[in-house]
Amino acid sequence: MSNGVFLPAQFTHIRIIVGMVIGLGVARLLNGLARFVQHPGRERIYYVHIGWSLFMLLSVVHFWWFEFSLGKIEVWTFQNYLFVIAFAALYFFIAAVLYPDQMDEYSSYQAYFQDRKSWIYGLLAMMFVFDLVDSQLKGHEHMVELGMLYLVRQVTLIVLTLAAARVEKPVYHSVLVTFALATQIWLIASNFGVLA
Repeated sequence: MSNGVFLPAQFTHIRIIVGMVIGLGVARLLNGLARFVQHPGRERIYYVHIGWSLFMLLSVVHFWWFEFSLGKIEVWTFQNYLFVIAFAALYFFIAAVLYPDQMDEYSSYQAYFQDRKSWIYGLLAMMFVFDLVDSQLKGHEHMVELGMLYLVRQVTLIVLTLAAARVEKPVYHSVLVTFALATQIWLIASNFGVLA
């Protein structure tokens, strides 16, 4: 490191830290989902909550995959480093909000989700914004490779998740999580088939 700038070889160190934080997020999601198998009578499934849980699990795995592209960055600054760590921490934080340590004051995950939906959807919107910044950090060529549909998808999800924090209609939340899952699968299938 020279004058606060990371060299490409030092990205290995950054990947290790990102991997640790993301690993905690994956563990949190898997432990949360396992509760429904462990206690099927006690833990009632709320399909919107499960949908976002599956979306986050897929997104965390995808994040781990696409962050490999950060190795293309020739000069690492401390600001870039902080951003990537914050992005990874955001994934963990969303997982922790989806699966809190205690649910004593809530009768079900549906009641919890509805009470915390402003936080959940606000954090999801922030994640989509961070994803745009992360993609730009990887360079113009990377953004071009992702294509215009990626940009449209991100902006659409930012707007829809921010709106979801205020919308009460269950059908809106069902359609939104279905759309998010479908477009996440599309994004992975169309852009990230080979690690490069």
